[in-house]
Amino acid sequence: MATQSRTKSTSKSSSSTPSGAEPELLLHVVDSLAELRTLDEQLKQLLKIVNEQTGAERGTLFLHDAESSELYSRASLGDKIPEIRVSDTAGVIGQVFTSGEGVLIANAYADETFNSAVDEMTGYKTRNIICAPIRTRCGKALGVAQALNKTKGRFTKADLELLELITLQASTVLQGSLSVSQMLENQQKEAEFLDMVAKISSEIQLGPLLIMIMSMITGMLNAERATLFINDEKTNELYTETSAGAVGQRERIQFPNDKGIAGTVFQTGESVSIPYAYADLRFNPAFDKQTGFFTRSLLCVPLANKQGKRIGVTQVLNKIGGTFTKDDQVRLKAFTAQITIALENAKLFDDMQSIKQYNEGILESMSNGLVTFGEEKQIVTCNQAGLSILDVALDQVIGKSAQEFFGDNNSWLVDNIERVSTEHESIVTMDAEIALESSEEKKSVNVNVSPLTGGKGEHLGSMVLLEDISTEKRMKSTMSRYMDPALAETVLEAGGDILGGNLSEATVLFSDIRGFTTLTEELGAKGTVTMLNEYFTVMIDCITEEGGILDKFIGDAIMAVFGTPIVHPDDPDRGLRTAIKMMTDLAAFNVVRKERGLKAIDIGIGLNTDQVVSGNIGSPKRQEYTVIGDGVNLAARLESACKQYGAHLLISEFTIKQLKGTYRTREIDSVVVKGKTEPVLVHEVLDYHTEETFPSMSDVTNYFRDGITEYRVGNWDKATSSFEEALQLHPNDKASKLYIERCEFLKENPPEGEWTGVWVMTSK
Repeated sequence: MATQSRTKSTSKSSSSTPSGAEPELLLHVVDSLAELRTLDEQLKQLLKIVNEQTGAERGTLFLHDAESSELYSRASLGDKIPEIRVSDTAGVIGQVFTSGEGVLIANAYADETFNSAVDEMTGYKTRNIICAPIRTRCGKALGVAQALNKTKGRFTKADLELLELITLQASTVLQGSLSVSQMLENQQKEAEFLDMVAKISSEIQLGPLLIMIMSMITGMLNAERATLFINDEKTNELYTETSAGAVGQRERIQFPNDKGIAGTVFQTGESVSIPYAYADLRFNPAFDKQTGFFTRSLLCVPLANKQGKRIGVTQVLNKIGGTFTKDDQVRLKAFTAQITIALENAKLFDDMQSIKQYNEGILESMSNGLVTFGEEKQIVTCNQAGLSILDVALDQVIGKSAQEFFGDNNSWLVDNIERVSTEHESIVTMDAEIALESSEEKKSVNVNVSPLTGGKGEHLGSMVLLEDISTEKRMKSTMSRYMDPALAETVLEAGGDILGGNLSEATVLFSDIRGFTTLTEELGAKGTVTMLNEYFTVMIDCITEEGGILDKFIGDAIMAVFGTPIVHPDDPDRGLRTAIKMMTDLAAFNVVRKERGLKAIDIGIGLNTDQVVSGNIGSPKRQEYTVIGDGVNLAARLESACKQYGAHLLISEFTIKQLKGTYRTREIDSVVVKGKTEPVLVHEVLDYHTEETFPSMSDVTNYFRDGITEYRVGNWDKATSSFEEALQLHPNDKASKLYIERCEFLKENPPEGEWTGVWVMTSK
C-alpha cells in the first residue's frame, strides 16, 4: 500500500536544470532571496514561493543540525506550530535528507514512513506530501523542504520536480546566509563567553561565585542544572556551596572525591557524557530518588588549573531538547579553563576569611582583654573582653594613641607601652590598678605589655594583655556568703584548678517551699521578699555549719552540695544532718511566725549521693560554680516526690549506703523516676519528727515495713491489712493511705507480666 502512494524523484536535485518557462521563476527565486538581509526572512520568502508554485496549503523548511544529527523546523507557513526536531534519518524528511531524493506521497496515512504525531499535536490533517532535499550544486546537504496538501487535487510529479528545482536554485543563496548566520552566532557566543568570564573574574566570594558559574553554564549549554565541585585536599572530598534559607547562609554538599561519576572524572581526568542516564550502569539514581529530580542526560568534565593540577569537576544535567554534544563538551572545557584562576582566588579568599574568623573567634572568646598598637603607636584592635574591662565602646578605642586613651591617670601603663615599643622587651606588672574614665572605679589587673613581631622578625607594634583580678579580690567576701569563711579561704588557696571541670562524688540537697504561690498571694511582693530573706537566713546557716556549699537559689528552692570542691570523708552524713537541722530549725522558725500571726512554712527536701560534674559553667560574660549530672536530677526528683508520700525528707539508696551514722528511716518505695529506666529505693528520714508529728513511730514503721513486704510479692489483702494497722496508730500517715489505694487498684487491675513491686513515676 505504501509503494502505491509514493513516487520518488527520477533524478538527483543537484543535477536538475531549468527548462521551458521555468528560468524566469528560478531567476525570481534567486533575486527575491538575495534582496533579503536575514536567513529567517529568506526562508519565509522561499516557503511563500514554494506554496504559490505548488499550490500547497502549508509548508515547512527543515535545516540540518550537524552537532546533534537532527533536522529542525526553521520556517513554516500555515498555522503556527512549535519547533520540530527529529533525527536526520527518521521519517519522510529524514529519508529525503539522507537519500538526496525527493518524494511524492499521494496518501500520507498509507505511507509507512509518515509520522502522524505532528498532526495529533496540531489537529491538522495531512493528506498528501511533496518533499525535496535542499542541496547545493556541489552536493552539500543543507536541509529539506516539505509542502503539504495540494489545494486543488493532488500533487503531481511535475510539482515535485518544480520543488526540487526551486530548492536547488535557492541553495546557493541559503548557503551563504547560513554561513553568515553561523558566523554571527559564533561571534555572539564568543562575546557572551568573554562577558561571562569578565563577570566571574570580578567576584571574589566563593559561594556567590559558584552560584554565578553554575547559572552561566546552564544558560550556555541550555541545560536544566549544573554543579561545580571543588576538591578539598585536606579531606579528599569534592564539595560545592549553594545558597540556603536566609540571605548570606550557605549550604555545603560534599562527598569522597573517588565516588560516583564526579569522583571518577576527578580521579581519571577524563570527561564523561551520558546521553541516557538510566541506561548507564555508572549512574547512581539514589540522588534522584532523594531529591525528586529526574536525570535524563549528563555531562561531567574535569577542572584543572594552569599547571594542569585537577582542582574539581563540573557536572551538567539534562540538555533541553536533546543530549549533550561534543561541541557542548568543548565549550564547557574552554569555559572552565578560563575560570580556574577566579576559583582559586575565591578559594584562597575563602580560606583567608575562615582563618580571619577563627582568629577573631579566639580573640572574642578570650576572658582576658587584648589591645594591640600598630607601628604608628595607635590602637588597631581591642577584643570584647578588653572593651568590657575598660568599660568603653569600640569606636572610643580604635585609632587612639596610648596617651589619648589611657590618659594621665594611668601614666605607668603609657610609659610601659612606650618602653616596649622602643626596647622590644616584654614588661609584666602584677596586681596593678587602672583608673576608668567612665567612672571613678578602679580595676585591679595583671598587665603584660609585649612587642609584636612579623615572620622575619620585623617590629609591627605592641600588645597589651589585661587580666581583670578585681573579681578574685572580691571572691573571698562573696564566697563567704555561700559557705563557711574558713572553707572559702581553703577554696581560694587551692587556686583556679579547684573551680575547673571535675568529676567527683558529691551529695546534693534540694529543698522547696510547699504552697509557695498561695503564700505570695497572701503576703504580696514586699511581704514575700521579707519572708524569703528570713527563711533563707535560717536555711543557709544550717548548710554552712556542716561545711556545705550553697549552689544556688531557684526561686524559693535551695540547692546545696556536700563533697565538692572540698571533700570530707562524711559528706553524705553532713548532707543528711543539714536536712534534719533544716527541718528542726524550720519548726522553731514557724513558732515565731505563728506568734506574729503569720502562716507557717512547709518544705520538702530531697537528698542523693552520686557522681557529678562540677566547675565554673556559663558564658564568657557570666559564669557560676555549680554541679550538673544525673545525681543532681535525682535529688530534685526526690524533693518533688515528697508531696506524693506526704513526707518532708526523702533520700536515695545511694546516700543510705554511705551513711556512717545511725538514723531513723523507713524504706518507702522502689520507683523508676521520670526520665530513667532503672528502679531506685527511696527512704524517708524521720529523725526530725516528734511524738506529736509522728505518733507511735516504732510500731507504725514496723507495720509499714510488713505492708511493703507483702505488697512486693503481690499479696494485696495482707499488705492492705498492715497499712491499715499503721493508719490506726498514725491517721495522718499519707504513705500508708497511698499504698492502700495502690493495693485496691492493683487488685482490680492485676499488673501484666512479673510483678517486681517497682512503681513508675509519671511526673517529675
